[in-house]
Amino acid sequence: MDTQEFSELVARNSAWVTGLRTEISKVVIGQQALINRLILSMLCKGHVLLEGVPGLAKTLSVKALAGAIHAGFARIQFTPDLLPADLLGTMIYNPEERQFVAKKGPIFSNLILADEINRAPAKVQSALLEAMQERQVTLGETSYPLPNPFLVLATQNPIEQEGTYQLPEAQLDRFLFKVVVEYPHREEELQVLDLMSSTAPPPSTSPVVGVAEIDAARELMNQIYIDPAVKSYIVDLVRATRVPETVDRGLKGMVRAGASPRATINIAVASKALAFVRQRGFVTPQDIKDLAHDVLRHRLLLSYEAEAENITTDNIIDRILSKVPVP
Repeated sequence: MDTQEFSELVARNSAWVTGLRTEISKVVIGQQALINRLILSMLCKGHVLLEGVPGLAKTLSVKALAGAIHAGFARIQFTPDLLPADLLGTMIYNPEERQFVAKKGPIFSNLILADEINRAPAKVQSALLEAMQERQVTLGETSYPLPNPFLVLATQNPIEQEGTYQLPEAQLDRFLFKVVVEYPHREEELQVLDLMSSTAPPPSTSPVVGVAEIDAARELMNQIYIDPAVKSYIVDLVRATRVPETVDRGLKGMVRAGASPRATINIAVASKALAFVRQRGFVTPQDIKDLAHDVLRHRLLLSYEAEAENITTDNIIDRILSKVPVP
């Protein structure tokens, strides 16, 4: 099959993405970048961290996505007194059978909304690591597989520090994307006002796509072509985050630790998903650029010098993208 034929096949099999976007847009006004990242994460089997001030439709977007898919959904409100057993489940003694049996927690669902994830202490955060990476939960001596698909969609508030905990770097690295949710445009906020400024029940989404269609899309997505030159570009970008002074001398001493090889893999997989959504059978360097910030911003650890100069990870990524040669 040549490139044109394969692109046409991708276009036919990605038609459901438009319907999914349309269904979510009935509830969520604007925030197209956020909706697109949620759809990409679903195709990639990747987890998403949503960061933004309260009231920007982070939770609403996740609930709208869950309502538009034939899949299970569970919302977990993270609080300082949350225990790992509240999330994963525990072993309970059954007196009739005279043995301990597993009582599974809310994490055994397809889409998990971890609301205000940075409010839970480290022991709860560490309990998520096995579930997010291995897609299984160990209760007692038995490991139980999590359902397919399994996605953790977490939200956090960047401005409120009271009663919050910094997410461990090992857990941050498990997230495919970190999406910074911005304020809506003026026209979008007017539409929000028209839609929500009443006591009537808010609109909701209806299922328009099933797990089978998503799995079929993933199979086709895996066949999307990445040229060796584009693969080299991905590797060069990620390696530049580790020693940024090799591409920009002004960045010397600004990064304590760069992105891991997991970032390299995630950019490649996400770029295939983006090409699929854009109805193409191949990945372009522009796909990589469009994804770089969301894949890399939570994987860079800045030095004290960078923080003192108010340099952000997005600033570092911008400068790396401007310096690394594009194939």
